[in-house]
Amino acid sequence: MRNTSDPIKENSNVMNAQGGDKKVMKKILSVALSTAMAFSMFASVAFGDTAVTPQQQFDALKAKGIFNGYPDGTAGLDKEMTRAEFAKVITKLLGLKEITGTLSYNDKNYTAKNWAVPYIEAVTAAGIMEGKNVEKKIFDFNGKVTVAEMATILTRALDLEIPTETNNNAAAWAKGYVQAAINAGLIDANANFSGNASRELLVGAAYSIDQAQSIKVESYTVSEAGKVVEFKISDGETVKVTLDKALEANKETEVKFTYKDKTFTEKVTYVVTAAQKVVSATANNLKQVVVTFDGDVDADSAELESNYTVDGFKFKSATLSSDKKTVTLLLPAEQTFTSQKAYKLNVSNVKNSDKSKVFKETVTVTPVDTTLPEVSEVKGLGTKAFKVVFSEPVKASSVNTTSNFRIDGKAISGYVNFTYPSVAVITTDLSVGKHTLTVNGVEDYAGYKLLQKEVEFEVVEDTTAPEVVSAKATNLNKVEIEFNESVKSVSKAYHTSSGKTGTVTVEDNKVTVDFENDNKLSLGENTITLEGVTDYSNNSATRTSKVTPVIDTTRPEVASVTAEVYNNNHVFTIEFSKAVESTDVLKTANANFTLKNEKGELVTTRGFTAAGHPVNAPKFVDGTGNKRVQITTIGELPQGKYTLEIAGIRDIAAIANTMLPYSTTVDVSDIAKPKVNDAWFVQENTGNGSLRDLDIYVTFSKEMAATGNGSVIDANKYNYQINNGPLLPLPNNTEVTQVNAQQVRISLPAKENGYLGANDTLKLRIANVADTKDNYIAGNVVSDLTVVAKAERTIGVESVKAVSDKKIDVQFDGYLSSVSASDFAISATGATYGLKLNSVDTKDGNTLAHFEISTGESLAAVPANANFTSITAANIQSVSPNGIKVAGSLSKALTDGIAPKLAANNNFSVVEGAVQNGKKQYTATLTFNEDLNVANNTTGFLARLGGSEATVIAVAAGANNQVVVTFEAASTTQLAGSYVELYLNSTNATNKFVTDKSGNAADASNVSVQRQY
Repeated sequence: MRNTSDPIKENSNVMNAQGGDKKVMKKILSVALSTAMAFSMFASVAFGDTAVTPQQQFDALKAKGIFNGYPDGTAGLDKEMTRAEFAKVITKLLGLKEITGTLSYNDKNYTAKNWAVPYIEAVTAAGIMEGKNVEKKIFDFNGKVTVAEMATILTRALDLEIPTETNNNAAAWAKGYVQAAINAGLIDANANFSGNASRELLVGAAYSIDQAQSIKVESYTVSEAGKVVEFKISDGETVKVTLDKALEANKETEVKFTYKDKTFTEKVTYVVTAAQKVVSATANNLKQVVVTFDGDVDADSAELESNYTVDGFKFKSATLSSDKKTVTLLLPAEQTFTSQKAYKLNVSNVKNSDKSKVFKETVTVTPVDTTLPEVSEVKGLGTKAFKVVFSEPVKASSVNTTSNFRIDGKAISGYVNFTYPSVAVITTDLSVGKHTLTVNGVEDYAGYKLLQKEVEFEVVEDTTAPEVVSAKATNLNKVEIEFNESVKSVSKAYHTSSGKTGTVTVEDNKVTVDFENDNKLSLGENTITLEGVTDYSNNSATRTSKVTPVIDTTRPEVASVTAEVYNNNHVFTIEFSKAVESTDVLKTANANFTLKNEKGELVTTRGFTAAGHPVNAPKFVDGTGNKRVQITTIGELPQGKYTLEIAGIRDIAAIANTMLPYSTTVDVSDIAKPKVNDAWFVQENTGNGSLRDLDIYVTFSKEMAATGNGSVIDANKYNYQINNGPLLPLPNNTEVTQVNAQQVRISLPAKENGYLGANDTLKLRIANVADTKDNYIAGNVVSDLTVVAKAERTIGVESVKAVSDKKIDVQFDGYLSSVSASDFAISATGATYGLKLNSVDTKDGNTLAHFEISTGESLAAVPANANFTSITAANIQSVSPNGIKVAGSLSKALTDGIAPKLAANNNFSVVEGAVQNGKKQYTATLTFNEDLNVANNTTGFLARLGGSEATVIAVAAGANNQVVVTFEAASTTQLAGSYVELYLNSTNATNKFVTDKSGNAADASNVSVQRQY
């Protein structure tokens, strides 16, 4: 293989050409001519297997209109060429524009009628040739071209160095040029330089030029996974091009390369029949999703419905098309998508046809049903039934009545056997021959009803029982058998022996047999026997089929790990590539999951054990087929990056596969999804008659994006609804602008009498908006958002928590630019406590105010009958940036956030017990200020006796707010004279060994007691 340039240097010194285009043409000509002459005229090079004779060269050029030949039909190869012939050949060869209406020379007979004039003018304009006598403007079109002149042109064209010493017999003016050509090996030193060049020489030169210009790519091959392209050139050579970036499969791409000083731009398609990506997911009805790949996929993995998940849904089946490029997913009868709602479809563990790729992709699908159901097929099933197939899933309730079907205009006496999603078999007596079926009233899941339809079908006698078409076993528990006709029933199914029976499910012509527990299939070939396989003509037979189960040997993998904040906790969501074993997931202190911080240290707080394992048992997300697991912390983790390690998880295959250890980095710096905190409107007169405009203000919990896909100022993201009517797009000329980073104003254009009457209600729908960190709004859509008039809007209190006996945290349901403590107080039984404002924070976009009792009182350990109150509305000073005040005269009960404490007096005692098993036992009693929950966990306390660590053997709740800790020490120890220490574990805040009845953990620093006995 060769990819080299011609060994001739291009230059721009021939014939004193002027201008860029002329120089380019001159270079092409000079290089090509020099090559042609060097090889065909002077060097006498043999062309080997590719050699063509001068006559063959002439014929090829004549076919292209470059040469014409003489009237007698001969090529005249032995004739000498003239300058006019030379001009014509160059014009045709280089595709120059023939010029008429211009006469640049004064030669006799150089007129418009002269055949050579358009060609001479063309080469003159291109700067390729010029006159013999420039001053007198004589071209000499009948003049000849000598070998010395050709040598001179070659020397100039190639910019050869002209030697000072010469040794040739050329004319003096040409000696230097000729010697340069000789030295370069272009001509023979013994040539007749004064002799004229023949037409044969011109044909050879022209042929070489034409071949150089006619080089093209004949074919190409792509190899090395799209990284290398080899181009087969028309001259027999092959050019190998290695790309910086591999070609994208099945996509036309331009590839550029240079060969023999010519730049080629070729359109190349890396044809791969095995799928490389998911092209789309579409849903034209509310029950089915069609997943389209860009090539063929593996049938076994593509038809495994658990490889496809949508939150809250579980697919009933996955059916691969005959071309192996699309998979149709079907929801079970009890589940239905919502029209025009965007869903995230996870495709995982599906393999392409050559198994070189395993898909792990997420695509968006938005179901939209705009078509009526239709009858796609009617088929007679012998003389006792017929089958109707509908174009999409339809409601069983609209099919399971014979009143929707008429045969030949008459009502049907019989019953309907409906097979979800779209097949109905109607049993009734039919005569042999043609019939007309009338169908109406059948309804799809979008509520569209089939228009009355008449379909002609034919009934023939059926005397043969169903035959097996195919059978497969996707695991050791399930066999799927397809028959050549609809099956009414199967009386019994078993494998190997009649005792290994299975449960039969019949769906039209497909029979599924489930073998459970001890009756599951063997790993090798199994013979499946179906007794009493009966069709609707009551033909019955026993059928057998052999199947070898497809054993799943693929390990489960982690497809993705995400984190978000929910209810003030972090939630880690782990997506596995396949369903995993519940016993490996659903257990507390689960050692299969370990969390570490940025430093690689185990996380031992916020709901993680001393070994970094989650305290709370991980849970499966409903509707994900045991593929999605969530771990919930106890409180939010500090912002930063964490490493989650996962190991030891098995799949649910008949022979379980265990995942390889996995770890990933999860960034919890800003992962909270934004939400809508507030929405209100102002409708005002414009001052122009009865025109009124409408401004809607929406406040989000976070700073929102104003650009990109999640832009909050894109009017297409909003719909409005008046009085629960239809959802409407915002009118033309609506402007959406940001008031601040968290609030937008939606300004609808003025309208006669406005948009809303006095008692009208307004709702808003918001979809696909994101914060500045590209976190999209929870669920991607907010529906039925009630928007109130600004005059009716006040800011309320979401929660009030007593965090100590002096301090109260108040979460408002809006953002306040000013908080006045004088607006608020604590009302307790028979008393009112004044407050001072310590600080203000913002939580989820709303104000969190930290108050402290300023009048000396303290709250009870359990603040029952205590309320956070506000003064009357007229005097409220706490207000939002938009002038919306806190509600007046509100009252909100305090929730208990006060940690239990040791009682002020007599809070610790120790009693010495008996010696058991060589150890003396002691019982310590701690008395707190309120009722407790106590975990019977011996790691909750540390005990020391006489300076030595004792062994805690029991922890329990006692009477009267007490905790009883039993510990033991050496039998020789004595309580009298000993120093006793008892400490609550420092991790109590997260592990909650001791809490009050509201779940507030005791402060470990408060439960640290020592006593000398």
